[in-house]
Amino acid sequence: MSDTDASMQIELDSGKRVKVKSTNVLLRFDKPQPAELMSRAQALAGDIDLDLAWEFAPEGEFGFDDLARDYFDAKAGPEQQAAALFRLFEAPHYFRRAGKGRFKKAPEEIVKAALLALERKKQLAAQIDGWADELIGGRCPAPVQEQLYRILFKPDKNGPEYKAVVEAARRAQRAPLELLKSAGAISSPYQFHWRRFLFEQFPKGTGFPALAAPAIKDDLPRADVQAFSIDDSQTTEIDDALSVRGLGSGTVTFGVHIAAPGLAITPDSPLDKLARERLSTVYMPGWKLTMLPDEVVQAYTLIEGRDCPAVSVYFSYDEATLELRGNETRIERVPIAANLRHDQLDAVITEAALQGEAPADYAFAPELAFAFRLARHLKAQREVVRGKPENFNRPDYNYRLSGSQGEPSGDETVQITERRRGAPLDLIVSEAMILANSHWGGLLADCGVPGIYRSQASLAPGIKVRMGIKPAPHAGMGVAQYTWATSPLRRYVDLVNQWQIVAAARHGRTAALAAPFKPKDATLFSVISSFDAAYSAYNDFQHGIERYWALRWLEQNAVAELDAAALKDGLVRADTLPLVFKALGCDALPRGTHVRVRITGIDLLTLDVHATLVTRLDAPLPVAGEAEEDVDEEAEAAAPLALAIDVADAGSVGEPVAPAADSAS
Repeated sequence: MSDTDASMQIELDSGKRVKVKSTNVLLRFDKPQPAELMSRAQALAGDIDLDLAWEFAPEGEFGFDDLARDYFDAKAGPEQQAAALFRLFEAPHYFRRAGKGRFKKAPEEIVKAALLALERKKQLAAQIDGWADELIGGRCPAPVQEQLYRILFKPDKNGPEYKAVVEAARRAQRAPLELLKSAGAISSPYQFHWRRFLFEQFPKGTGFPALAAPAIKDDLPRADVQAFSIDDSQTTEIDDALSVRGLGSGTVTFGVHIAAPGLAITPDSPLDKLARERLSTVYMPGWKLTMLPDEVVQAYTLIEGRDCPAVSVYFSYDEATLELRGNETRIERVPIAANLRHDQLDAVITEAALQGEAPADYAFAPELAFAFRLARHLKAQREVVRGKPENFNRPDYNYRLSGSQGEPSGDETVQITERRRGAPLDLIVSEAMILANSHWGGLLADCGVPGIYRSQASLAPGIKVRMGIKPAPHAGMGVAQYTWATSPLRRYVDLVNQWQIVAAARHGRTAALAAPFKPKDATLFSVISSFDAAYSAYNDFQHGIERYWALRWLEQNAVAELDAAALKDGLVRADTLPLVFKALGCDALPRGTHVRVRITGIDLLTLDVHATLVTRLDAPLPVAGEAEEDVDEEAEAAAPLALAIDVADAGSVGEPVAPAADSAS
């Protein structure tokens, strides 16, 4: 529309007028019309042979119009010149930009390398397409199978295997998990959950290096007690035992004896590094991954029939009033007279038998009777501090798998039995461990030795248990301070605390100088951080795999309907199974309403249960003692499996994609 030395006024096809600097004008022409020129030039550009153009191009810097005249003819017009510009611009591997409309040939070796890369990219795109076709056709390519867990949970979004799954899911309009399952990538739901856990938590495998258990060199005195442990039959890491002396004398000494691997395993030793890497034993129905090799565990476990090194704490009580008269921590060898088993004795050692209201025909009857009386007394004292009683309104469950030898396959027959929390033997052990853990926390504080503590500021909703290196009240336990120190064979925090407790027992007020970890030691903070993360992951897996077996129980017993109690947001809890799930029709029911629901579907892969309300059985029942956050955690556990794969990532397969409550024992 106008033209000066500095600028031009241009009218676009749309009628809009713009001002353009003259230095930005690359081509001037009278005809054809701009839109027609663009169309013809782009079509012509596709016919330009880049190899030939590269050969024809001058060695030095040149303009697009120069190339057009060399490639087409000396009278190349606007269409040919524009075509040359488009082709040069889209071929940076052949021609480098040297300015506005100016270019320079790339060196021959660069061109060859770029062409090779383009060919590889083309082949990779074809490979991705081929793998996607196989997945859609119901076959899983071996490379995708090998990368299955990485694709689903920690994907490299630039990886061809990931792109193949995304592309196949997009084209088939199916969820990635469903697609992979139908293609045979997931043959066993149990193995899927198990292998996923190993992939995330044990990427180097679960085997142990060949490490021998070091001997305890200390010449330890032999305790004058006959101690007994109380565990399940499957327990091999027997960390704790109890003893009772002086019955009938007016003063009874109650002993808590803890296995002492800390006397042999030293900080920064190979076994310490191994334990710190695992941080805890992983438990699941029918199997476990121990923190330490079994040979090491058996060297220090409190097995019956031998004198075992132990860190012991003795509490002296008035036999009549149970008033505490004194305490003492000792490092010694403790004779273990018996390993008692919950599952064999819970039905025999009852509250009536312990209180003399029924025959007590079992070993250590007088000792267990006193221990039970003391446990109830200690519990009552803690409840005064808590401000309300502890309510064991939900049972624990035992899982037994039959038909397997060694690691479960997932096809075993499962038996699930209820174990009421707060049963006499359970109460004896839990109160003894709380007593010891609380006392040793106080001992460390008195000696100025740092330890790893667990604290809870209050019982108000949302106030969770925290870990730290300074003593603080634990409102949930009702104690002034609380450590974990009674399971050093299966929790790394307990082993760390045992080193500190041994120093306090041996050196008293000067223990801070001899303890392995000093105040504000960065190692303790590192242990806390690592342990918190690992312990949460292990617990999440345990809950998930227990949910799997609960669903298998429903399948194996062909359960069509369940009685349950309504929670919130449509969730219900089964009366006789460790199972929380959503049931259609229960959203509006008051919490605690007793209902019957029909099981309409079970998905062992996502651990999901589909159910609908059949009938309302009665009015809401009280659900005292259950914190709101407990329900939230159960709701999260009942949620479908979360995947890291996102079908929204699907684009052109040839284009790169950017990376993407405390227990006593």
